[in-house]
Amino acid sequence: MLPSQGVDAALAGVLGLLVGSFLNVVVYRTPVMMYRQWLGEAVGNLMKVDGVPSLWSLVFGPKTNTPPALETAAGEAAKSIDALPPFSLARPASRCGHCGHQIRWYENVPVLSYLFLRGRCSACKASISPRYPLVELVTGALFALCAWRYGLSPTAALWAAFAALLVCQFLIDLDTQYLPDSLNYALLWLGLIGAAAGLTRVPLASAVWGAVFGYLGLWLVFHAYRLATGKEGMGYGDFKLLAALGAWLGADYLIAIVLVSSLVGAILGTVLLVVGKLAHKDVPISFGPFLAGAGLVCLVAGPDTVRQWIPFAFPLGALTS
Repeated sequence: MLPSQGVDAALAGVLGLLVGSFLNVVVYRTPVMMYRQWLGEAVGNLMKVDGVPSLWSLVFGPKTNTPPALETAAGEAAKSIDALPPFSLARPASRCGHCGHQIRWYENVPVLSYLFLRGRCSACKASISPRYPLVELVTGALFALCAWRYGLSPTAALWAAFAALLVCQFLIDLDTQYLPDSLNYALLWLGLIGAAAGLTRVPLASAVWGAVFGYLGLWLVFHAYRLATGKEGMGYGDFKLLAALGAWLGADYLIAIVLVSSLVGAILGTVLLVVGKLAHKDVPISFGPFLAGAGLVCLVAGPDTVRQWIPFAFPLGALTS
C-alpha cells in the first residue's frame, strides 16, 4: 500500500463518518416525509375541487358524490396536515425521540458523541440506539475502501454514493418495508451516468441491459408468484432496486446479485432470529435489504472476487459486454 493510498482512505473515512451521521437522518425522515405526502394526497382526493371530478365519482360513477361525513372528515384532516410544522431532511433540527431535547452540535459528532454520552440522551438519559454509531462506522469504512481502491477521484466518489444509497435502502426497507423511489431512481441514474462516463468500468450497453433485465426479471417472478398463489411476494421497489444494481454492475452480474442476496438473506434472517425480531412467524421479511446487502457485498469483495466465488453465475458476460 502506498502512503498516499492510506492518506486518501483516512480522509475519505472521516468524510464517510460525517455522511453516515446524515444517513441516519435520511433513514428516519424519508419514510415520514413519504407518509405525510401520501396522507395529504389521500385526503385531497376525497375533497371536491371546482371543475375537477372527485376521485369518488371516478371510481363509483359520475352520479355519485363523496359521502358528506367522509368529505367533512377529509377536510378536517387536510387542515391538520397543513398545520403541521415543516418536516424535511434539514428541518427541524435533530431532537431526542423521547424528550424532544434539541441535539447540540457537540452531541452530534459521529461516534465520539455516542461514546462521550455513554449511549444516552444528555437531558432525559434515555438510551440511544447503537445503530447510529454503527451506521457511521460502516459508512466511514465503505468510503475509506472506495478511496483506497480508486484514490480521491470521481470514480471513488461515485462508488461512495453507491454505498451510501444502498445503506439507506437497506435500513429503510428493513424498518418500513418500503424502498423510496427517490433513492432507487437516484441509484439507477447514477449507475447509467457512471457507465456512460466510463467511471464504473461497465460498458454502457451492459448497464442498460442490466437495468432492463433486472427490472423485468423480478417483474416476471412477481406475476408468476401472484398467479400461482394469489398473493404478492414482493413490491415494485424491489424491481427498481435490482434494475439499479444491474446498471451499476452490468447485466452479467444479475444472477450473481440474486445468489449473493440469498446468502445475505440467510445471514440477516439468522441475526434477526437471534435478537428476537422474528420471534413470531407472521412477521414478513422484505427482499430489499437482501438486494441492497448483495450490492454492498459485491462492492466490498470487488468484481473479480465475485466471479471467482460463483463463476457459473456469469453466463451472459459474452452477450452483454
